[in-house]
Amino acid sequence: MTEIEQPKLRIIPLGGVDEFGKNITVIECGEDMLVVDCGSIFPEADMLGVDLVIPDVTYLIKNKDRLRGMLLTHGHEDHIGATPYVLRQVPTPLYGTKLTLALVDLKLKEHRISGIQLNVVKPGDVIELGCFTVEFIHVNHSIAGTVSIAITCPAGTVVFSGDFKIDYTPIDGKVTDLSTFAAIGKKGVLTFLCDSTNIDRKGHTMSETKIGQTFIDLFQQAKGRVFVAMFASNIHRVQMVVDSAAMFGRKVCFVGRSMVNVSRVAMSIGELTIPEESIVDIDDIDNYPDEELLVVTTGSQGEAMAGLTRMAYGEHRKLQIKTTDMVIISASPIPGNEKPINRVINQLYRCGANVIYGQIAEVHVSGHACQEEIKLMHVLLKPQYFIPYHGEYSKLWQHAELAESLGMPSQNIVIPEIGQIIEMSHDSLAITGIVPTGGVLVDGLGIGDVGNVVLRDRKHLSQDGLIIVVMAIDRDNGTLVSGPDIISRGFVYVRENEDIIESSRDLARNIIMSYGRIDGSEWQNMKNRIKDELHRYIFEKIKRNPMVLPIIMEI
Repeated sequence: MTEIEQPKLRIIPLGGVDEFGKNITVIECGEDMLVVDCGSIFPEADMLGVDLVIPDVTYLIKNKDRLRGMLLTHGHEDHIGATPYVLRQVPTPLYGTKLTLALVDLKLKEHRISGIQLNVVKPGDVIELGCFTVEFIHVNHSIAGTVSIAITCPAGTVVFSGDFKIDYTPIDGKVTDLSTFAAIGKKGVLTFLCDSTNIDRKGHTMSETKIGQTFIDLFQQAKGRVFVAMFASNIHRVQMVVDSAAMFGRKVCFVGRSMVNVSRVAMSIGELTIPEESIVDIDDIDNYPDEELLVVTTGSQGEAMAGLTRMAYGEHRKLQIKTTDMVIISASPIPGNEKPINRVINQLYRCGANVIYGQIAEVHVSGHACQEEIKLMHVLLKPQYFIPYHGEYSKLWQHAELAESLGMPSQNIVIPEIGQIIEMSHDSLAITGIVPTGGVLVDGLGIGDVGNVVLRDRKHLSQDGLIIVVMAIDRDNGTLVSGPDIISRGFVYVRENEDIIESSRDLARNIIMSYGRIDGSEWQNMKNRIKDELHRYIFEKIKRNPMVLPIIMEI
């Protein structure tokens, strides 16, 4: 093959760069395409009422005939959370480890999606998809079944680290497969995409086993119930906590929908081992003394509807926090979640509980590699090009600096933007275009029907409130027969501001009466005048800008 005909590898991040979450990356070579991960992200504070943000997959929909499969690195929400929404539009075979696909299957059943081919793979497996050869490599993370992925095509080999750390003493005894990374590095790696979450942390990430003794010590001290809040997907830590509790004769109760579902799935596939007689249903929890109970719950991120939050505020149907309880928060805040977590911690203290979290004791370790582990991966793989991902821009930039310090030429590093087409071969690297990208907002059962206009209105309503001007018009002679009445919601307390309400009513009535006979063709013009003049009047009086909604009824 001549150099002119040399195939190009195209990498297109549709999410997961300049943000924490929503990880999804497209790999293309010739007419074949793969997708690595399909995650969601928490909504930002100004996305009022939004439940979830998923990636815009317009590009995948347009090219679904070329898509050979979706590869999943692990089962965290930022890597699989969007699967039911995306697979409904772009059905394609899935490839992942046993626990990862079990969690995805749970989501597909909840969304009543069938017909998706789920292919379970094991670390070390090699599969062929179109022109791609895909190898799955075991790595350590905070969830079982995590893999890195090496994809080889005619243009070269690209390695996705996925989320990883190098733990020499993991809970399950399976260490990160460094020998396979070294072997791939010897064969030659065209480009490396690496997790940047902890790039600003020097040294090594602490081993998960280090916190085991902390849990034993805490259970030994506890006199009443013990509550442990953590991510439901952190199966190894759930196992560690349950085993520690069993040493002191405690039974376990799982609380929170995701915690119950994930633990049930993990037990069914052998990833979590708990004797049936050690599990207590929440409805039977009052039958056991406090000193015999462990409650494993959701809510480590301060989520409003999660188990721990509702217990702290006395809103849970069966459990409330009391002074004899010990509450352990075994997680670190996802960036942006610090305030809600602190609110829950404060409330737990108000309840009189003994609260244990990361700043007080070693009850959490990160699942992501620190600088020395990341350096080791770079040295083993020796990639020609490097693309940092999984992190905000500052993290990506720092990771690029680290790669340079290891000898990577700056011109061989791309700090990616969402939607960029990064095209490369052994003798070229360039940004050759951009594809449609963004976040699709999920609100209840609605997907993508909440956009900027709706969010702007919600923000307006939350800040300034609403005034509704209601009037009735006689359809035969076009005269005002009732109203206008003023209804205020979130604007002012009517009983204490009757002068403003009455003046607003008079202003609206004067505008209506100025039209004489009100013809249907004049309605829109009249509504606009009422909105404009009421806005002006209210702002002059009290410097507020409520949403004004005129409503005309025909009788």
